[in-house]
Amino acid sequence: MESSVQRRMEAISRHLVLPREPNIVLHQVLLNGGKVKNDEAEAVIIGGMVLDIHAIPSIPANPRTTTPGKVRYVLGGVARNVAECMSKLGTKPFMISAVGLDMAGIRKQQDIGTPVVCNILDVSGELAAAVANVEAIEKFLTPEWIQQFKYNICSAPILMVDANLNPPSLEASCHLAAESSIPVWFEPVSVAKSRRVASVAKYVTVASPNEDELIAMANALSGANVFPPIERGNDYLTESLFQKLKPAIWLLLEKGIRIVVVTLGSDGVFLCSKGGSSFLRTCLDRVKPYGSCGQFYKIVTSSCPPHWYGATDLERNPHLFAVHFPALPASVVRLTGAGDCLVGGMLASICAGLNVMQSVAVGIAAAKAAVEAETNVPTSFSLDTIAEFGGTGPLSR
Repeated sequence: MESSVQRRMEAISRHLVLPREPNIVLHQVLLNGGKVKNDEAEAVIIGGMVLDIHAIPSIPANPRTTTPGKVRYVLGGVARNVAECMSKLGTKPFMISAVGLDMAGIRKQQDIGTPVVCNILDVSGELAAAVANVEAIEKFLTPEWIQQFKYNICSAPILMVDANLNPPSLEASCHLAAESSIPVWFEPVSVAKSRRVASVAKYVTVASPNEDELIAMANALSGANVFPPIERGNDYLTESLFQKLKPAIWLLLEKGIRIVVVTLGSDGVFLCSKGGSSFLRTCLDRVKPYGSCGQFYKIVTSSCPPHWYGATDLERNPHLFAVHFPALPASVVRLTGAGDCLVGGMLASICAGLNVMQSVAVGIAAAKAAVEAETNVPTSFSLDTIAEFGGTGPLSR
């Protein structure tokens, strides 16, 4: 079954060739006095727009000394990466964020310091440590500011918020969406910030944590540290891992989150919800396909038809629906943008009218492209660049 699923997703990567210019304009709404610059935007994305500094050692690093390697400046931020991925897949996300007039040069506003994250990678491209200076997002993306975009949020097919927002701003964003029954996607960002889900879980339609963020979210929602960290070796079986994570997944579902997408790095994705597979359709039934995504929709459905449910069943009963999608083999360059592109691929697919199962397959294909690129989001996202797969490499958030 795993090989059949993988063949389906490889087919998407081989045939999803979008004949468009590689440099797609990312539709952004920044701190510009509240004026909407693009009234044709679709999904609304609120969160971090960050300058990423990637430090990549050439040899294994030793503590308390310098190590030869390369340092690169890369456009980043979870929300920004997601929005760029969506844009390159043919959607027009409406982004609300904050950046400043400093060395990053992204946004011209004197009293804002552009958020910066310094990522220390290991020689395999995996994140070893990072320091985030993103106070500007919490300071300037206030509930009052977000309220100015009420029309955009209330008319969007879906709202994505990342946990860089402070709790009052998260609540304000989600409450505006709830007023018009707009589905909300919660992106946890990090273990520390994922706990901010506690105040907005009742509004959240989809959450996309990795294993560590899942545990942190479950502990925050339970009000106690009842879920221990998951430790697993390379030989850990997928079914065993699901059983370990199942109590935390179930708690999120019990607290009101309707769909949980658990990203597992090189082990793929768990897709979980209450009830059967039909429940997945009703969760996002408000999202309708948009004309600009018509070709995207046709190409994906030709390789991955709507009735395809070929993922491996983990649990399928009246109470819990859980399936596993494997990752695709990849020639890994670095892993920092994979999770964001998985979410961006899923959101673009959902906005195009694809179902959740199809959307996961597209998201995994987008994540594969991300780990094979130097930047957080590939320069060109036609997906023809991932037609041939050589070797097996891990995918990661």
